[in-house]
Amino acid sequence: MDQNAVRLTPQSVAALNEVAAFLALDDFGPKGSDGLPENMAPGSVDCVILAGNCVLETAEGAFRAMKGGVSPKLLITGGIGHATEVLRRKVARHPAYRAVVTEARTEAHILADIAERFWSIDRSSILIEPDSTNSGENARLSLKVLENAGLPVRTILLIQDPTMQRRADATFRHVWSNRADLTVLNWPTFTPRVRLAKEELQFDLNGIAGLWSMDRFLALVMGEIPRLRDAPHGYGPKGKGFIAHVDIPEPIEAAYAQLENSLASHSVRH
Repeated sequence: MDQNAVRLTPQSVAALNEVAAFLALDDFGPKGSDGLPENMAPGSVDCVILAGNCVLETAEGAFRAMKGGVSPKLLITGGIGHATEVLRRKVARHPAYRAVVTEARTEAHILADIAERFWSIDRSSILIEPDSTNSGENARLSLKVLENAGLPVRTILLIQDPTMQRRADATFRHVWSNRADLTVLNWPTFTPRVRLAKEELQFDLNGIAGLWSMDRFLALVMGEIPRLRDAPHGYGPKGKGFIAHVDIPEPIEAAYAQLENSLASHSVRH
């Protein structure tokens, strides 16, 4: 199905935005002029953890947080996974970042180069975890890196692709469950929104470039709610046990069902 040709109703577009906002778990408030949330105070976290993904805005948000003095350490986690090739292509097309070598390199190494070369983040403040291939390994291997570095981490700022932020939070809380003293703060850097323009689905985001294709965005959103469910086929404790329990409010399940029916109807008609 060509998702760019989907003719969703205004009600289904509202449902899509509702589900996307739920997935983009954000513990902070509105942004200030520096691009950081107004209530994100300098020195408020022990480590920023950037989970490698293909949305460059999330990496730039992590780098802005470091430049703003939010944390003394940045840990970039990400080996070679399903989004790596997309990230490589985006970096290769970027007017500045294209100077970074991407071929056969991990997400963590690519993003660390960008942080150091284009955002002037001191290399000594960057930790790299280049072996993980999924969210569970992001969490498990990040914890190992921090423990090996001997860092007393009690508060982390977790940054991930907005469509996967809530699952990343649940994954880290599950893998780090023996750390009762740990606080995980979530910041997806932006909340995805779409709109109908001449009956075509488009992103409604000013000043944010390098987003997903609409195909990929819809696939990511539609795939997340089933994963988050604490049920036999989900990732929660009653299912595969990959993540901590996630409460999915009834209005979100209703919005998801409406969107699922709308997309299924479109597929049947076409």
